[in-house]
Amino acid sequence: MNRPEIVCLCGSTRFFKAFDEQNTNLTLDGKIVLSIGCHTQDDKNLKLPPEQIMMLIELHRRKIDMCDYILVINVDGYIGKHTQAEIKYAKQCGKPIRYLEG
Repeated sequence: MNRPEIVCLCGSTRFFKAFDEQNTNLTLDGKIVLSIGCHTQDDKNLKLPPEQIMMLIELHRRKIDMCDYILVINVDGYIGKHTQAEIKYAKQCGKPIRYLEG
């Protein structure tokens, strides 16, 4: 078996159902899926200290480093500031970017 494609899901944690659906669909399509670490609640509800937020941002960037492309979970066209930063980082790394919607 050849190495499966690796995809990193990026988007707002408010769309956790879309993250779950894409994780399932892509996995069943034979891809390795890297995703957000906690999708049981919105990031704001976690009330994390700033240093932990920065650690999570860096951790997600490492996932982008590992992937073959990113899939932006942009339900209803929404792309928040953290996702915009992830898209910018992926572009800087030369990673292809795909969008769930449009």
